[in-house]
Amino acid sequence: MSSSNGGLGGEFSVDGESIEVDFAAYGWDPAARGGSGSGAGSGADASPEDDGTVRLQKALAHAGVASRRACESLITGGRVTVNGRVQRELGSRIDPATDDVRVDGVVVQLDVSKRYFVLNKPRGVVSTMSDENGRPDLREFTDQIDDRLYNVGRLDTDTSGLLILTNDGELAHKLAHPSFGVMKTYVAKVRGRVTPQTIQRLKDGVELKDGPIAADRAKILPGGAGASHSLVELTLHSGKNRIVRRMLAEVGHPVEELVRRQFGPLHLGSLRTGEMRELSSAERGALLSAAEDGANGGAQRKPRSGGAAGAKKRRSDQGVTAGRPGDGKGARGMRGIAARGNPHGRGGPHGRGGKKDER
Repeated sequence: MSSSNGGLGGEFSVDGESIEVDFAAYGWDPAARGGSGSGAGSGADASPEDDGTVRLQKALAHAGVASRRACESLITGGRVTVNGRVQRELGSRIDPATDDVRVDGVVVQLDVSKRYFVLNKPRGVVSTMSDENGRPDLREFTDQIDDRLYNVGRLDTDTSGLLILTNDGELAHKLAHPSFGVMKTYVAKVRGRVTPQTIQRLKDGVELKDGPIAADRAKILPGGAGASHSLVELTLHSGKNRIVRRMLAEVGHPVEELVRRQFGPLHLGSLRTGEMRELSSAERGALLSAAEDGANGGAQRKPRSGGAAGAKKRRSDQGVTAGRPGDGKGARGMRGIAARGNPHGRGGPHGRGGKKDER
């Protein structure tokens, strides 16, 4: 066997047959290692990866989207876009630090150091990493993770439910900012018997001290209208402080228990109180897509008009389950493609048994 190589490729002769190997696929950089070759060290033959770019299929596979071969099929099938343009060429290179890469319209997180978790926060836990008053805080859940995590927004101490934790500080700030307007769904147990007229009033809007506010969606849950208490589901995009409790109190039904069931495209699913798990690749993609769409002014809003157009919009607003890893659920368009659970094999929890953004 004989071989010759230069740049990031190598040509080998095995039993008289010529075989070409792409060393870049194995992370080998002869320029960085002082590799030999007639052009080694020259500017003209510098490594293509010197500028930080990588092959598109390699980046997708490294991000946990699918195997290298499956990623190549996605590219040639026209299902991958780079900065908004369909990319079908297998030899194309991207910059993971700056390029926006999507599969079927869903953002792919190319930085595998970024981690995203969903926690079903119990009542009585303060939405902070360190409480100066010594109350139970989020360290109970984050101390088991090596990375420093941030909570995306807050849930009131007496509110339980879905809370996102991540080491992606930029995303956490973006999603928690009131101007972003991510959709959130809550289930509230309130005093008194809620009527359809009250639900309509919530959707039409109520006047609070800091201005008017209307629910994007509201309904009485089946069997949830009793003589002394009712169960109400409320969806809204407002980022105002304790907004759900204040709205329901304004219509004469103070909240006794409140649970957040949905945040953007993520649902609480079957995650039990006090449990925490890492998002799957598909869920990360859905969350990042929601963040990008919101930043571009495309945050979800409830259509006021009915008919087929309204129904189509409502179907498109359905989120991604936050159920257990391996439950087969994923971002629309990536179902069956993205790796589930913890695609990079890193350690993490497997389940354990505030003011702003209460909501």
